[in-house]
Amino acid sequence: MLESYVTPILMSYVNRYIKNLKPSDLQLSLWGGDVVLSKLELKLDVLEQELKLPFTFLSGHIHELRIHVPWTKLGSEPVVITINTMECILKLKDGVQDDHESCGSSSTNRSVTESAKTAVKPRRIQQATPDPDLPPGYVQSLIWRVINNVNIVINNLILKYVEDDIVLSVNITSAECYTVDEFWDRAFMDISATDLVLRKVINFSDCTVCLDKRNASGKIEFYQDPLLYKCSFRTRLHFTYDNLNSKMPSVIKAHTLVESLKLSITDQQLPMFIRIMQLGIALYYGEIGNFKDGENEDLICHTKDVLGNISGSDDEMGHDMQYVSSESYVQQDEDQQQGWVSWAWSFVPAIVGNDDEEGNTLGVDDGATMNQQKSTVKDPIVSVGFYCTKATIIFKLTEMQAESSYYSPQKVKSKEVICWEQEGTTAEVLMRGEPFFDCQIGFVGCQALCLKGIMGVKDFEENMNRSDAEAYFFSCGENLSTKGMTYLTNSLFDYRSPENNGIRAEFILDAAAHKEMYTEIAGMQRFGAFYMDYLYTMESTSGKVSGNQPDITSVKMEDFGNIQEMSTKSLIVGPLNLQLDSSAVHRIMKIIVCALEHEYEPYSKTKQDFVDGTKAMPSLEEVAALEEYIPTRITNVTILKCTVTIPMAEFNLLPHLLPVIMGQKSTSSFLNTINLQTLRPLPCIQILVDKIVLEHSGPMYPEQLVQSVSSLSQPSDNLLHYCYAHCYLKIFGFQAALSSLDSNGSYSSPAPVVLPFSTAAYGKMLKFPKCWSKRSHVALKECIFELPNLTVQATRAQTFLLQTIWWSWAYVGNVSSPVISEALVNDIFQPSGVKSKNPLPTLEGSIQNVELKYCSTSLVKCASGTMGSIKICAKAPGDGGKEKLIPLIQGPSDTRDLHSSKWLNESRKPESLLAPDLLAFTIQIPQNMDYSYSSGAMLLASVQGLTVNIDPVLYTWLTYQPQKRSNRPMQQSGSVSLGTPVTRKKEDEVSVGSAPLPKQQSNQASEYASSPVKTKTVTESRPLSVPVKAMLNSSENCSKSPEERMKEFIGVVWNAVKRLTLQLEVQSCCVFIPNDSLPSPSTIVSGDIPGTVRSWYHGQANMPGTLVLCLPQVKIMSAGHKYMEPQQEIPFVVQRPVLEEGDAFPWTISLNHFSIYTLLGQQMTLNLIEPMGCTSTLAVTSPKPLAAGSESRHSFVVCLHVDLESLEVKCSNPQVQLLYELTDIMNKVWNKIQKKSILCQSASYTESISGPAPPSSPVKSSVGTAPLDTSTCSPSAGIGTTTEGESLQGGDDSPFSDSVTLEQTTSNIGISSGHVSLWMQWMLPKLTIKLFAPDPESKGTEICVVGELEDLSASVDVQDVYTKVKCKIESFNIDNYRNRPGEGWQSGVFEGIFLQCKEKLVLWGRLLVSGEMWRCLPFLH
Repeated sequence: MLESYVTPILMSYVNRYIKNLKPSDLQLSLWGGDVVLSKLELKLDVLEQELKLPFTFLSGHIHELRIHVPWTKLGSEPVVITINTMECILKLKDGVQDDHESCGSSSTNRSVTESAKTAVKPRRIQQATPDPDLPPGYVQSLIWRVINNVNIVINNLILKYVEDDIVLSVNITSAECYTVDEFWDRAFMDISATDLVLRKVINFSDCTVCLDKRNASGKIEFYQDPLLYKCSFRTRLHFTYDNLNSKMPSVIKAHTLVESLKLSITDQQLPMFIRIMQLGIALYYGEIGNFKDGENEDLICHTKDVLGNISGSDDEMGHDMQYVSSESYVQQDEDQQQGWVSWAWSFVPAIVGNDDEEGNTLGVDDGATMNQQKSTVKDPIVSVGFYCTKATIIFKLTEMQAESSYYSPQKVKSKEVICWEQEGTTAEVLMRGEPFFDCQIGFVGCQALCLKGIMGVKDFEENMNRSDAEAYFFSCGENLSTKGMTYLTNSLFDYRSPENNGIRAEFILDAAAHKEMYTEIAGMQRFGAFYMDYLYTMESTSGKVSGNQPDITSVKMEDFGNIQEMSTKSLIVGPLNLQLDSSAVHRIMKIIVCALEHEYEPYSKTKQDFVDGTKAMPSLEEVAALEEYIPTRITNVTILKCTVTIPMAEFNLLPHLLPVIMGQKSTSSFLNTINLQTLRPLPCIQILVDKIVLEHSGPMYPEQLVQSVSSLSQPSDNLLHYCYAHCYLKIFGFQAALSSLDSNGSYSSPAPVVLPFSTAAYGKMLKFPKCWSKRSHVALKECIFELPNLTVQATRAQTFLLQTIWWSWAYVGNVSSPVISEALVNDIFQPSGVKSKNPLPTLEGSIQNVELKYCSTSLVKCASGTMGSIKICAKAPGDGGKEKLIPLIQGPSDTRDLHSSKWLNESRKPESLLAPDLLAFTIQIPQNMDYSYSSGAMLLASVQGLTVNIDPVLYTWLTYQPQKRSNRPMQQSGSVSLGTPVTRKKEDEVSVGSAPLPKQQSNQASEYASSPVKTKTVTESRPLSVPVKAMLNSSENCSKSPEERMKEFIGVVWNAVKRLTLQLEVQSCCVFIPNDSLPSPSTIVSGDIPGTVRSWYHGQANMPGTLVLCLPQVKIMSAGHKYMEPQQEIPFVVQRPVLEEGDAFPWTISLNHFSIYTLLGQQMTLNLIEPMGCTSTLAVTSPKPLAAGSESRHSFVVCLHVDLESLEVKCSNPQVQLLYELTDIMNKVWNKIQKKSILCQSASYTESISGPAPPSSPVKSSVGTAPLDTSTCSPSAGIGTTTEGESLQGGDDSPFSDSVTLEQTTSNIGISSGHVSLWMQWMLPKLTIKLFAPDPESKGTEICVVGELEDLSASVDVQDVYTKVKCKIESFNIDNYRNRPGEGWQSGVFEGIFLQCKEKLVLWGRLLVSGEMWRCLPFLH
């Protein structure tokens, strides 16, 4: 009796999915209570249609199927379905890779949908007629009980996925699904009116996942370690129903918990693993599979089929088919959620249970069911969760290993390199139909550590005795033990969750409420290390029921304005600590190299820019709808409290890895294995950042939006704004300090180098720029950078240490640790409580208010920017333990009056806070220089005044040397054991890249030069101390002679300026050079240099002697250019376009107020050069070359005319003395620095042999060998020869050495570079030189000798064939004067005449007559 109801249900299912079954056999054995079926083939086409996966089944077998039906106890014992060994092999659908030619028109799609429906209908065919003796209510409830309590057991489930060379196989030893009670214990349950809940559990035991590579014939040669080995986990399912008659649950919860997840990935598996991740993302975003273009309809119609079946209505399936056309999905095909969510949706009935066919078998009237259900079918709320207590991922490197005998196969041996540990992981998805989808991922804590060795360096082998703490290089978040079980909050595994306390759970399904509830703070409180919240919502504003899915699928194009979609992603990373030491960096780089080793075809090709000229303009209604709402996608990433430590490299093998990452082939062979020598204390840079915020937003459907907006004649700013992808980056509280790691693993107190600052940057990029080709004013890219304040401070010792750290990473090949002088470390990191005897001076520089903006359109690239101010000062130990502040550079500074010494006695305003920006500029360059219509480039710039104080404290800073001359390395643990014995000298043990030391080691031969592969290129003509890389570079550079380089340089400069309109204003820069320190007194504004000098001049009797050098004000203007403000809104319109080359010339250059004077003690000022200036005109023309082709080069005509104002030079004894002192100091400092830089160079790889080759020995450079002198990098030929390809080499490195005349040089340039004609003219009305000295014979008397030259003019004319120099002086006189006390200046002996040189001489007699007159001429000092 019951059999007539239950049997058809079971049979229809079995028969539906399994091929070649005889229903009669099945029925007979079913009535016996047990069915055993062997070697079954699955109906693959039905499975594909049912599951709607983007995969196709290659094969599907069931080894044995058992069904046990306890007929006698059907109301209290479950039906058990057991499947022993089931194997399925899947691959991606064929259409995926070739972009689905198959799904062309909507009609074919409809036919597919129809066939899907016909496949659905046969379910009802074999259903038996109901028995009239049984009351329908009883049968219905009994069947529900049976269905709700079915147990399904699968033993040995094997799923394989194949694609390209990837084979992914999942093997589950056993999986069992059964019904449970409220305590999650196995029970026979039913849904009661009081408790409308059904709970099930699925236990998976021993799940193993393998990922292998197959060869071209499909065979796997070497089996890799499994990704996941024998992992067990359990899933809890919880269904809530609205009432007893509900066929669909209103809430579905499926949560999985894994206690321990151990993943292992080898270098071979990594590219395949990344490929599978990409597949998942591509499927989710609907970029491949069924979710492209027209096929989206299929999907949604299929969902309706299923929902229609649930409601029992056959008519409803097609009731809105007529609306479904490919056009109505234009908007949806881009929606990256649509595809996946709909597909996932189609699973819902399958998960819920086998309840969708029975609706009509129970004898209830069809129409009644349909009407009753049609009103109530609504999307259930689905919550899916994955929870993992502890997960570890181990990355391994594999290598082939041959067995002992010759014939035995090779084996793969793997070595663990890096391990990632993660605690308290949660991934939760909450969705309701298509309008709401939310995914939250988070974990409580994670850390990463180094294992074993890497690239032949055994840094963490067992015998190294290194502590665990040293192995950990990354940590983030908190410990699970301290945090508690927050990651399980509200899951089915949380005893406090509503479901485990018999309460109905509440869900937030509204975007605004969701954002209020799940904030950054809430996420961080729950997790601690990482939290991601991804929310997608679709709201209908037209009053339709947004929850009901079929309504959304039948929307016409014009209704899309009523659907508002939004997608936001927020990612928050908690406090993290990252230590980038050699071990960690090499491992991370190695992983990146492995990931790049195999390239696969991308799943979705990026769409080419489309240019559709025929696109109709959108209607006014559509534009209004767009103005009102444009769907966007927003991503926010926040990193809180981030600490990055970069220690000195203990070993550096990056040249093996970097070329691969940069896309080149790595050729260098590996070195021998060595044990790492750990260096302690290890200096390092610590970078701390309080917060980093990155925001990115862009349109959800860029293609349609850009097509619509770009076709409008005048799109509004709002619409244009949405056509860009925008990116904001904000960094708060960035600071850097130097520290050192001691042997106990603790850091010394940091010495700050970069003080905390914040900065922000913004960029936007136009989507599909080709659509905008007709709009030349629309910006394609725009970037803005703002830096309110940046302060850097360091002692010389600290810069040494920074340099050493930089060298250790930048100069490659050193395997042993660099040496650091102990004194250097002690000078920087004072032992606690110990005060140093003489603290080092610190330089502190700060810049303020930097703003830069860049913009590019299809025609021009432009940039503008300002820099508010710059200040550099030195802090040095002063008297009485006080620190004294010595200003060194200050800008902007009012330097308008500083050219004459009067300012010292006048009142001077302090620098105002409203001073103009120190630097303001705007530059605009055409995108294509060749276009004839381009308007040329323009540069506007203005620089305010700057004062510089070259104080002796600067010399102390520069010439610092570590105190103790110790060359011995600090404590080193471990010993060097080279895999093969390598004999080296003692001093060569010391590595390259060490700090400059007084006694320096010789250069270590590059490890690579001595490796067997590289030795081929080593020739006897070069010393081994130059690495091969440097050798090759030098030989490339050597092939160009200095002339060639000069010609190239001239060509580059000419191309840059030939159409450049220039407007440049530079205010005077005033340089003070005292011979003793000038600390800033506490009474004036700190850092004001003129104020400091003035207070010393008036206040101290013993003011140090100071030389004041006032550089001229410079103004350069292009011809015909009207003055513009230097900062313009970019891009701007050039008022006077420069079309022809050279039209921007001539340039007018004027220099004013150049002077030099000295300040001596007792308020004495003496001028050296009186204020003077000049104006000059520079014109350049370049006739077009006649012959076309690469050989023809530009020829230039350069004209320069300079008009100087009269020049007066004065000089006296104290000034000479001061100049001598200053020169002497500078010379000594320079020599010290030179000595040190020689030491530095021997520490780096730049120095070659001890001395350059003598200039007379010509060495021809060829590819295989390099010249002996790599420092000059030019093959020196005989001086007289000027043949092509060889250079003129004088005794020094300058391009044109002194021994070659100007004529030879210029004629040489002319040979192949076209011609350079040069015409220069100087005019100087008067030059006066006055020399003062005390008269040794009579006390208190001064003597002055005056030399005067009048009307000087000089011109130089350089042509191809000659060089002509003309000089002319009108007159030249030397006179002498004497100043006796109380008499004033008078002519000296012989009427004061010493030398006269004129066109017409004054006769001696006439001069005697007028002698009295001469004497009376007053001469002003």
